Amino acid sequence: MSLKRVPLSIFLLLIMVSCADKSEFSQWRGPDRNGKYPQTGLLKQWPDDGPELLWSFEGLGEGHGSPGIAEDRLYILGMPDTTGIIYCFDLMGDLLWQKDYGPEWHTNYTGPRSTPTITDGLLYFVSGQGVAFCMDAKNGDVIWKIDMFENYGAQGTSWGIAESPLLDGDRIILTPGGQEHNVVALDRFSGELIWSGSGNGEQSAYCSPIMVEHNDARLIVTMTAESILGIDAVDGKTLWRIPHNQGNKIHANSPVYEDGRVFCASDWAKTTKGHVMIQLSEDGRTAEVGWRNEERFNLLGGIILHEECLYSSSFDKKEWYCLDAATGQVNYVSDQVAGGALIFADGLFYCYGTDGVMALIEANENGCRVISSFEVTLGSDEHWAHPVIGKGVLYLRHGNTLMAYDISAAPSQPE
Repeated sequence: MSLKRVPLSIFLLLIMVSCADKSEFSQWRGPDRNGKYPQTGLLKQWPDDGPELLWSFEGLGEGHGSPGIAEDRLYILGMPDTTGIIYCFDLMGDLLWQKDYGPEWHTNYTGPRSTPTITDGLLYFVSGQGVAFCMDAKNGDVIWKIDMFENYGAQGTSWGIAESPLLDGDRIILTPGGQEHNVVALDRFSGELIWSGSGNGEQSAYCSPIMVEHNDARLIVTMTAESILGIDAVDGKTLWRIPHNQGNKIHANSPVYEDGRVFCASDWAKTTKGHVMIQLSEDGRTAEVGWRNEERFNLLGGIILHEECLYSSSFDKKEWYCLDAATGQVNYVSDQVAGGALIFADGLFYCYGTDGVMALIEANENGCRVISSFEVTLGSDEHWAHPVIGKGVLYLRHGNTLMAYDISAAPSQPE
């Protein structure tokens, strides 16, 4: 096994940390994994050439993951050659340290895909080669690591592993995509296996799972190669499965949950495809399709559910659209902005288009309007990384470059 054991002294220290006051928490797509950031007091319009660039760092190497931010530190993964590196910055953009963590994905669309999950002084991520890490956030020392191919029979994917770990109390949830060990829960301090679920035995599908608290049920919801799965968070038992196919087995958008409904979106496929709403039973142990929209697609930009509308966009097209969350019917399609990574904060939408244009958008069920936009000229390769907002700053990653823009409406912005 490639599980690095934790010395007893370190383990006891970590237990003490876990029992102390909770530190700042950071994860993929915001605090609730739904693309919504709680910041307020943000600019409602940007200058013509975009908000002020506070700082940038060029030299991360290849990669598509977003930064994780906690305790006035920023963490991001990159790959200058074929070796992965985790970088730690302060919020002024000064590099505090960097650590090699081993081979990264260098076959196609190269570089790491994971966004670090950070809590209680520990950070977690998964390399494109399927190795899960727990590190000391202060210095990057490895607490434990597990090769999901070696230990859990992970099945290979065409474009590497692209998962950001889900925190569940003192557990970390991962999707090896093995036939037997399909979804697993690990003790986040030691890396020891707590439970293993067989799911539908399919390979992982570039999806990061979410936690759903529905009445008295606690479910992990994720997508694997041909399925949307509802998994009991207590023991890993698969409670329900909804078939959902995509031609290249890509389900890169995390599901979104609200009021007993799960929303998912994928790109084009010959069979079940596009957007789907799943209605949970009262106890969450069964589910059924509420609606499908097989005319609109979303490859990897994320979806936003807001005021009973589902906002989404097509990959590499100028197609921004709004669906009725209750019916799946299209309210409208707009060509004002290119499809891309979509987030929401302080009443407005932020879309980082695959054409390299960052747009600030006002939208409702009747239409959308691009308020401001600017072109991202720094960086390299694809514009795929999802933006992050924290403490009045918009963070953008374009390949080998990380940028921090001031979007605060005041000189100092509280959380």
